[in-house]
Amino acid sequence: MTIYAVRYTYDERADVRDRVRPEHRDYLRVLEDEGTLLASGPFADGEPEALLVFRVEDTAALDTALAGDPFAREGIIAGVEVREWTVVRGPWAPPA
Repeated sequence: MTIYAVRYTYDERADVRDRVRPEHRDYLRVLEDEGTLLASGPFADGEPEALLVFRVEDTAALDTALAGDPFAREGIIAGVEVREWTVVRGPWAPPA
């Protein structure tokens, strides 16, 4: 399994983001329950962005998870940066 850090950048339509947020969070809860999503949340300052951390088999599985997000469906994600992340220490690190 591979861990990916994903940064969403949102467009200026805060009203749409606010309206869809409950559905977005419900979707993320499902991904968390199945072990796909490890953590997510908005940045506290700066531009409207969020960080999501996924553990998936491959990029195809990640693409599927991202495409199912209600925020993606509504087109309010202006940018997505995906980085494979090698976790060395912490609860998500592989056993030593």
